[in-house]
Amino acid sequence: MVDAHQTFVIVGGGLAGAKAAETLRAEGFTGRVILICDERDHPYERPPLSKGYLIGKDERESVFVHEPGWYAQADIELHLGLPAVHLDREAKSVRLGDGTRIHYDRLLLATGAEPRRLDIPGTGLAGVHHLRRLAHAELLRGVLASLGRDNGHLVIAGAGWIGLEVAAAARSYGAEVTVVESEPTPLHTVLGPELGQLFTDLHSEHGVRFHFGARLTEITGHDGMVLAARTDDGEEHPAHDVLAAIGAAPRTALAEAAGLALVDRADGGGIAVDASLRTSDPDIFAAGDVAAAEHPWLGTRLRVEHWANALNEGPAAARAMLGQEVSYDRVPYFFSDQYDVGLEYSGYAPPGSYDQVVCRGDVGKREFIAFWLAEGRLLAGMNVNVWDVTDTVQKLIRSGHRLDPNALADPAVPLESLLP
Repeated sequence: MVDAHQTFVIVGGGLAGAKAAETLRAEGFTGRVILICDERDHPYERPPLSKGYLIGKDERESVFVHEPGWYAQADIELHLGLPAVHLDREAKSVRLGDGTRIHYDRLLLATGAEPRRLDIPGTGLAGVHHLRRLAHAELLRGVLASLGRDNGHLVIAGAGWIGLEVAAAARSYGAEVTVVESEPTPLHTVLGPELGQLFTDLHSEHGVRFHFGARLTEITGHDGMVLAARTDDGEEHPAHDVLAAIGAAPRTALAEAAGLALVDRADGGGIAVDASLRTSDPDIFAAGDVAAAEHPWLGTRLRVEHWANALNEGPAAARAMLGQEVSYDRVPYFFSDQYDVGLEYSGYAPPGSYDQVVCRGDVGKREFIAFWLAEGRLLAGMNVNVWDVTDTVQKLIRSGHRLDPNALADPAVPLESLLP
């Protein structure tokens, strides 16, 4: 039972943490709600940092989850710019960077992830960047504008979603862009070689140069400024700035020091939680990028670093903290915008899990839906410049029924007619 004298603490000021706080109040919790954010900015959403805000389309204020005054109105105690540095499970307390100790009855860890760093010479130069926080996006936005004005060069390490979205943003400013990627295509492990090639073609048409099958080995510079980026095959690329977009690592240090069960790094890492988002400590929960959750119908443990997961896991964890019965089983979902291409991806189809990829529509015009199948069962679908099909795709995935690949590929066959 939850009563008005209890204190619920949320560590992490991203989307998951902010939506969890909102849900606690919406569900009628009248106890103390304390939200601890290590950044000085109010909780914000991350997709605009590599999309609308980065290209100058969206204003800074548009990225925030709530208006600043909302927290006081909702009686949410907000600690900005103060990281949680120690978790004492016996005392049920969290210590902040300034020494403040906060007691909790139940705790939610929504500490997110941090960008992986390049472990090569030259990463201390002023022109080496990461993109994870609002402050990173503010800096990078100015950098891209400057590169565009001066015909400057940006080298991006990594052709994942962030790398590609920043490449598109950089080209919109007029900057020269080279992407270095160790795999043979962009998004190779996510989409496979066929659809990865689509993104090679898309970006090449917009002037991006790719260097596949290589890794950065050194960033050279002079007087603290970047001059070039070298790769392990002996190539040297001119560069005024370098972006490391080689993935993110879950921020598990607080949980690890407190002895909570973690998932091995080789399996994606993260704090191990059950389907109700409860950790190995019954009074501690985790959500968002840091949570590796048991997925009821997929039958595996997933850690998903996408907006929709934070949006929905935060509220689910809040309800579980309140003692409600929770089983988080949403179909994984993400979206991306690059140039005139918008896409939505639903499902889970890791390498080796599928035996067929079927496309419906015109791949050449980039107006199609791709389906990943295993023995006729739909694992994932990606709609590219085709809209209002996500719900149907997710229902087909959930159904688990065998589908006729020819019917999937035929635009004359309504997708809804394939539902059982």
